[in-house]
Amino acid sequence: MDNLPSIIADSGLVSDAAMIARGGPAAAIGMSAIKRRRLQLPLDCHPGDCVGDYVPFYFCPRSIMLYLISCANHPDLSYRGGQGPIVHLEADLHEVVDWANSQQRRWAFSLSNAGAVYAQFRATLNDLGELNWPAIAATDFRTAEVKE
Repeated sequence: MDNLPSIIADSGLVSDAAMIARGGPAAAIGMSAIKRRRLQLPLDCHPGDCVGDYVPFYFCPRSIMLYLISCANHPDLSYRGGQGPIVHLEADLHEVVDWANSQQRRWAFSLSNAGAVYAQFRATLNDLGELNWPAIAATDFRTAEVKE
């Protein structure tokens, strides 16, 4: 909720790299170590770009990060407000890609955890079939395949 005024003022979302350049968000809810790592992780499909240059979205209805936020006890999370004040935004993938293409903005998706050094990225919707859709739809995060 604390970040809504700046999102509205910007008429949209901005990447972590852009947010840091501005001095940071009003409220940061992710793990700072992961966010810092993403600022330096390259995208193999867009040479010269890093994961932190992009606005992150999830394909899954639930994520491990959201679970950790709801527990409010992970030592690497400074945010302890739980899920209540978090606004969930949904977007149609095809509309987002059409918008990005019309604005000459790069976009990509990862085949696994985008914050991992081994993540592979794709920049064409034709590659959506490479995603592990059963793992994405899972709500039990205990297996390694689902965690990634």
